[in-house]
Amino acid sequence: MAVDTRADRAGAAALATGTRRPGENRGPHRGLRARLRRDNPIAGVASFVWLLIVIIPVYVMVNASFMPQSAALGGRLLEPAAHFTLDNYRLVLRNGFLHLLLNNVIVTVSTVVLTLLLSVPMAFAIVRARGSKGLLVFRVFLLGLAIPAPVIIVPLYVMVSKMGIYDSLWAIILPTTAFAMPVTLLVLVGTMRDISEELYEAMALDGATPLRMMLKLAVPLSKGGISTVSVFTGLAAWNGLLFPLILTQSPQNEVLTTGLWSLSSQYGVNLPATLAALTLSGIPMLVVYLLARRTLISGVMGVGGK
Repeated sequence: MAVDTRADRAGAAALATGTRRPGENRGPHRGLRARLRRDNPIAGVASFVWLLIVIIPVYVMVNASFMPQSAALGGRLLEPAAHFTLDNYRLVLRNGFLHLLLNNVIVTVSTVVLTLLLSVPMAFAIVRARGSKGLLVFRVFLLGLAIPAPVIIVPLYVMVSKMGIYDSLWAIILPTTAFAMPVTLLVLVGTMRDISEELYEAMALDGATPLRMMLKLAVPLSKGGISTVSVFTGLAAWNGLLFPLILTQSPQNEVLTTGLWSLSSQYGVNLPATLAALTLSGIPMLVVYLLARRTLISGVMGVGGK
């Protein structure tokens, strides 16, 4: 019979309690964790290249916007501006940029608010629906993901004209909201489904109505998903070109995308002034992203409702 040694007894105790001394072998999972923690040079190089692709155009845009016209036409846009000037920004602000910015803010905020007002109750109803009706409605809305906007722009133009809202900001807001709803519902339904059924049952036992469940439970626990769809809907509305180009025509209803086009035509070859207008137009959404980046990332990763 083998003799029990002190080392054997210590190893058995470690196995029984699930503890091991430093330096002991922890099995095959230890090597896997070590490999995962190891540096990945290929990913690092790819990330650096991607960063250069993004940063260099932004640097050129901002740097050239502070150059005089003569220096910008010299073609040395990567060199820091030798003669720093704010004349390009003054020129942009004097030529109706603030009006374009106001219209863009109105369209973006209205689109985001209207999308959330329609999508949040609908997502809640789909999640809480019993039977196949909620799933059928959800699938019908998801069909909108397969319909590109240019395909229906002609019938949309006819509908907007019949409604009497052609050449108004509503002609931009309503179609943008309609095309934002399929993606918004897709995200919000997935987020609200992560909420535990026991929480709903507890509120039901307390006599809570469906409206109170939505406002006091579903919405607070879906902040990540709501923030995600708000940012992406806002970006789509802020950068939209097709609907403003086709469904509006008067200068008072121009937004930044169509207005910057006319400004660049107005300035001709005034490259620094055009880049100054582009720089100013990108600042608001950059600020929104910086303020909402944490909830945006958590919502994209699918943990918004947890």
